Amino acid sequence: MTGFGRAETTTDEWKIEIEVSGVNRKQIDISLNLPGSLQELEGELRRRLTDSGSRGRIQARVNLSHAGESSNHLVFDESLAHQYIEAARSLETSHDVETRLTAADLFRAPGLFRIEESNASAEDLREPLLGTLESALVEFREMQEREGAHLREDLCERIEEIEKLIVELRNLAPRVPELHREHLQQRLRESGLEIDYNDDRVLREIALFAERSDITEELTRLDSHLSQFRSYLESTEPTGRSMDFLCQELNREFNTIGSKANDAEIAQRIVAAKTELEKIREQVQNVQ
Repeated sequence: MTGFGRAETTTDEWKIEIEVSGVNRKQIDISLNLPGSLQELEGELRRRLTDSGSRGRIQARVNLSHAGESSNHLVFDESLAHQYIEAARSLETSHDVETRLTAADLFRAPGLFRIEESNASAEDLREPLLGTLESALVEFREMQEREGAHLREDLCERIEEIEKLIVELRNLAPRVPELHREHLQQRLRESGLEIDYNDDRVLREIALFAERSDITEELTRLDSHLSQFRSYLESTEPTGRSMDFLCQELNREFNTIGSKANDAEIAQRIVAAKTELEKIREQVQNVQ
């Protein structure tokens, strides 16, 4: 599920800002952006992020900046400067030329001045960094839970629609053998043959069709799958993959019912049920 969380912490010297965002994906995928000075903590941060979900692409960005004034400072290499000056004096003496070395010339001289940055200590920042990440993840999970509540409501409504259609299927099922018997007798009458409708062959044909078109087992399995689906909706554990599997099984049962019953009204209910099921499958891809 999608989500976003942000948190920041300030120590005596550093300000830590962390943003965590997540989008839907069938597998877990972690993307972590860390400053170079904190790279040794990447493994631990990745484990924390992985534990926060079982599916989806989770991106975390860590920004580290100095708290207050920058502690960077300018370093002047005095020894090297003396060498530049001595070289200039030597040039004057040996070649009888005048060299007027100014402070501006020294600023342009390579290597005399450099800026030293104060590097963050990964070990010193470990605890505040992990604490900031956990605060961001709390906000991230709260957003996911709000989305999950809306998603659960939508799935429950669609399950209820499918259950209503199954009730209609159960009511229509007994009439299928009777309709087949009437159609068979009509075809026999239209053939112009004198047929005894109590003939064992006719009765056996009707009985065989009744057996082949019986959808009692499929309806029972549908009830079981939907009951399991509802239990997953109430679970606090990651159930997205299990729901996805159940959707496949539900689809299989509906296909079997449609082929066995061979009835127009039942086919209409099957199409309606599979339409709802497809919407459920799309939503299930967002479930952890």
